[in-house]
Amino acid sequence: SSEQESKIVFENADFYSADGAFDADKAKDAVMALMEYHGYPVFPGLKEGLWVSDYGTGQFTKLGLAAYLFKNNEEDRYMLMDLFLMPGQMLPEHWHLEGEGNPAKLEGWLVRHGKSYIVGIGEDNLADFPAVKVPKCHMKGEVTTKHVAEANPGDFNMLMEVETRHWQFAGPEGAIVTEVANVHTNSAVRHSDK
Repeated sequence: SSEQESKIVFENADFYSADGAFDADKAKDAVMALMEYHGYPVFPGLKEGLWVSDYGTGQFTKLGLAAYLFKNNEEDRYMLMDLFLMPGQMLPEHWHLEGEGNPAKLEGWLVRHGKSYIVGIGEDNLADFPAVKVPKCHMKGEVTTKHVAEANPGDFNMLMEVETRHWQFAGPEGAIVTEVANVHTNSAVRHSDK
């Protein structure tokens, strides 16, 4: 199936200052534009509460993430957040360990808008999805997990096994994904690409 042309386009250079520094505020503006494009409900404090990162690559439109954490309850061990991926942007391959008294994160993702290719353990079917192109800024274009599930609005996918590597790649109109999990521990996240 051929991918449709994106109606929402971002230029990587727009997210960097003349000296190459990542401009988080411009990235947040782009995420707000993505929300507006998809009709995502914007509420007071949303932009200020966004977390954005290009993971130090200088390639935000290819590798990065924006997220809004609604709740991370370490006492009762549940969390809810929304992930925002730019068109054709990869959320880098990573996994979660136990840490700080919390269990390893077990999570699931509900696509709300756009399309996300959710990738984890299982049979390698990456070649069946030519639209999914791991950028060179991620381990020279490599990943270790290659089982792709194409997820559209209303599709729910979950991490098949705790402590396994996973990543996502947004379709041509980006992706807005709700993540639900037992608990998130920042210090217990590990990335395949150091």
